[in-house]
Amino acid sequence: MTASDPRLEHWLESVLGTPGLTAVRDPAEARRVLVDDSLAAAELVEEGPVVDVGSGGGSPGIPVALARPDLRVDLLEAQRRKCDFLESAAKGLANVSVVCARAEEHGRGAGRDAYGTALAQALATAPVALEWCLPLVRTGGRVILLAGEVDLAAAAAASAAVGGGAPDLVPLPGSERRGLLVVPKVGATPERFPRRPGTARKRPLA
Repeated sequence: MTASDPRLEHWLESVLGTPGLTAVRDPAEARRVLVDDSLAAAELVEEGPVVDVGSGGGSPGIPVALARPDLRVDLLEAQRRKCDFLESAAKGLANVSVVCARAEEHGRGAGRDAYGTALAQALATAPVALEWCLPLVRTGGRVILLAGEVDLAAAAAASAAVGGGAPDLVPLPGSERRGLLVVPKVGATPERFPRRPGTARKRPLA
């Protein structure tokens, strides 16, 4: 599958045509951020199932699901309106499911240790995103964050607290600001994580 796949074209048009799903308005920039960056992340996915945390309009989850039809992809989103959009966008994609829940709730329930890979784009700062994502991943899996500028020391401290290893920042082709932060899950997440909804943003681990 390539970035010119007609299913991706239709999805991208739907995202751009639906208010509140992306702050990117320029179609060329939207393609780079929502499609090309997602497909770059797909190349780093080693095992599933995959969860796209805070999926929003479906990036990176839907491009990854199209690129990797061999893997199950769960689109995790807390806002009902966005879940409705995702359910419509995922029709016809046999390997995609929508989970309408907060990351903290899913990470303390059915989603805990349930995935081989967790993905997220523009979710939060790296320490916050890692507190939400690492509990969802089993030991031996990994978290891949599509990120802008990252404080690697802060990311490493948060990762260590939640069962993760040393983060690695993989540059994205053609971009000086965007990259893929790859964090392995090396041990069990302590039972107290993720903390209650809202706590990670108020009191980041780093």
